[in-house]
Amino acid sequence: MAEVRPDEVSTILRRQLSGFERDVDVYEVGTVLQIGDGIARIYGLAKVMYGEVVEFPNNIFGMALNLEEDNVGCVIFGEGSQIKEGDTVKRTGRVASMPAGESMLGRVINPIGEPLDGHGPIKANKFLPLERKALGVIARQPVKEPLQTGIKAIDGMIPIGRGQRELIIGDRQTGKTAVAIDAIINQKYTHSESAKAEGIKPVYCIYVAIGQKGSTVAQVVAKLEEQGAMEFTTVIQASASDSAPMQFIAPYAGATLGEYFRDTSRHALVIYDDLSKHAQAYRQMSLLLRRPPGREAYPGDVFYLHSRLLERASKLNDELGGGSLTALPIIETQANDVSAYIPTNVISITDGQIYLEPSLFNSGIRPAINVGISVSRVGGNAQIKAMKKVAGRLRLELAQYRELEAFSKFGSDLDKATQQALRRGSHLVELLKQDQYVPMPVEKQVVSIFVGTNGYLDEVPLDDVQRFEKELHEMIGLKYPAVLTAIEHEKDLSKDIVEKLHGIVKEFAGKFKASAK
Repeated sequence: MAEVRPDEVSTILRRQLSGFERDVDVYEVGTVLQIGDGIARIYGLAKVMYGEVVEFPNNIFGMALNLEEDNVGCVIFGEGSQIKEGDTVKRTGRVASMPAGESMLGRVINPIGEPLDGHGPIKANKFLPLERKALGVIARQPVKEPLQTGIKAIDGMIPIGRGQRELIIGDRQTGKTAVAIDAIINQKYTHSESAKAEGIKPVYCIYVAIGQKGSTVAQVVAKLEEQGAMEFTTVIQASASDSAPMQFIAPYAGATLGEYFRDTSRHALVIYDDLSKHAQAYRQMSLLLRRPPGREAYPGDVFYLHSRLLERASKLNDELGGGSLTALPIIETQANDVSAYIPTNVISITDGQIYLEPSLFNSGIRPAINVGISVSRVGGNAQIKAMKKVAGRLRLELAQYRELEAFSKFGSDLDKATQQALRRGSHLVELLKQDQYVPMPVEKQVVSIFVGTNGYLDEVPLDDVQRFEKELHEMIGLKYPAVLTAIEHEKDLSKDIVEKLHGIVKEFAGKFKASAK
């Protein structure tokens, strides 16, 4: 994957500003007082705006962030070693922006819109500001349309709706990015002909990689291409080798591109991977700008940093086109500490969280979702009726299982009801296991959860649960495809479909039991 050198950043910004006329007067020129660590102090620029791009000599650009009485503090994009004290700085009259449009789909770009994938330049006529005030409540409507992730545990118990903000949180190496990538891959069905026929609008995806290794992002891109999901996805990369200002603006660039789709009556999904590194980049910039440090040396406005980003996710009302921007921010915790500063900040901003636990991950339960503290505050509103009917008991039975599992370790004599609850719970946990990069269509999820919550798996050996599910889906697909089609189109479980499902599963369970002998 091609890298953009720091000296090329100036060329990119120059191209964005070309043809942008400005009248330079005495108030729009300043002098560099101090330069170092990617921060410039400038005297003058009395009319400069917060977040405005300023131009240094040698085609170097920066962004004004500190507007003080006697100087302006700027962060430098790219390499600032050529800037020296006494240099002249000019205003551009334009706040930091990025190009937006359909031409960005299928591309890997940096936060200012320059391609990193070596597939040639991107032509986009529209430039949108990176920072924008979130729309008010009058412009919005309730979140009620599901955004299917293709992951049984999430779509069944922690549903995500279009326009929602759902946090993915957990320690490193617990599968956070895997959940997000599966959600992107699953949007393939929204771009299919059958989805169009049903009136399901396609979802365009944006994956923002903040402070990650370039090789990690390359692997994600390769996987998306392999799964055929890259054609409706844009990857915005500000890798660990990029400057703190680049990492700082990366998620806002993702939100800007997502808003472009939302405001043109379409649906977008943006993943911020991850906001812990974003907060660290902001802390680095803030300390260098001499802003007062607060808790853990983060500046006092670090909460506002993420709230103004995540508030931009919304479902617009029908007068504004009914588009939506769904956000899946990712936060990395240290040693399961969800009560740390940045995690609690983002938990309080979002509409729920999916908590991934290392102990579950290491014991082979993947996705390693802790059902107890994972929650969706939109809930059943973001589920189809069929899923709501079958998954209602699922969460309760799993929560009971977790309690009884801990309790059963202390005693050997358990009554029949407790033994049954433990058996049911262990089978449901096995049923909800799912491999990476194989999202499941919602109608098949409904069948799987129907089988689990109605007790058809209770007598199946634990090791055979996955095989039972796979073979049942194959059998229904071959012999009774009308049942799956009915669930897909009606999105509900009528009395007729429920009776048919009971009959089909009983027939299959009998054959499966006989073949196992």
